[in-house]
Amino acid sequence: MKLTRFVHNSVSKYGMIDHGKVYPLAGTIFEKPIRDGLGFRLEDVRLLCPVQPSKAICIGLNFKNHASELDMAIPSEPAFFMKPSSAVIGTGESIVYPHELVTQMDYEGELAVVIGRRARYIEEQDVDYYILGYTIANDVTARNLQPKDGRWMISKSFDTFLPVGPWVETKVDPHHLEIIVKVNGTVRQRANTDDMIFSVPRIISYLSKVMTLNPGDLVLMGTPSGVGELTPGDRVAISIEGIGCLENIVV
Repeated sequence: MKLTRFVHNSVSKYGMIDHGKVYPLAGTIFEKPIRDGLGFRLEDVRLLCPVQPSKAICIGLNFKNHASELDMAIPSEPAFFMKPSSAVIGTGESIVYPHELVTQMDYEGELAVVIGRRARYIEEQDVDYYILGYTIANDVTARNLQPKDGRWMISKSFDTFLPVGPWVETKVDPHHLEIIVKVNGTVRQRANTDDMIFSVPRIISYLSKVMTLNPGDLVLMGTPSGVGELTPGDRVAISIEGIGCLENIVV
């Protein structure tokens, strides 16, 4: 099931996508989805980020091939950082290059976990109950502002630096999905989530013992090898098997 948020006639709503149309829902995507009205063609609506997260938590260095690319040891424990909700945009929206402070801006295609219900102190075997589904994210990074010591907040936090979408897929195995990132039609990243070092259950359980995870919160599962630079005018498209494609242009 594909769940999203969209704008039609200047009104934003939650919706369910079925056979090329988006159907408004009576409530939110965190309740039992019930259609409320006729469907609209996707070309007649504007898709938003499918959720409104209170926070987005990201994992650094969670793909073996990315660690090898950087000539770094495979980590024994996950490293986390956060991106603010003000960085979030949806598919089709523009990533803004902040030239005043940034001299190198990179894409990082990632699988994102969408939390579906309040989670606190949960065990790995119970994690699926708290997950709404999965979506696609681009962990845009100001590489020239990213220090080597792991204090990455500034480099990750600019407005528009977290494209997310196009929807939440509720029925997919997160551990066996192909990720392909294209810039201007050229493949830059290609990997499979079976190369992840830390699994979704381990990450979500661990985080729930640190902080409360709220419905709509995002957990980004790290990027594979092939990270590279974006410049104004570039179009970056991130596809994940079984989910869809997130596409944005740099301005």
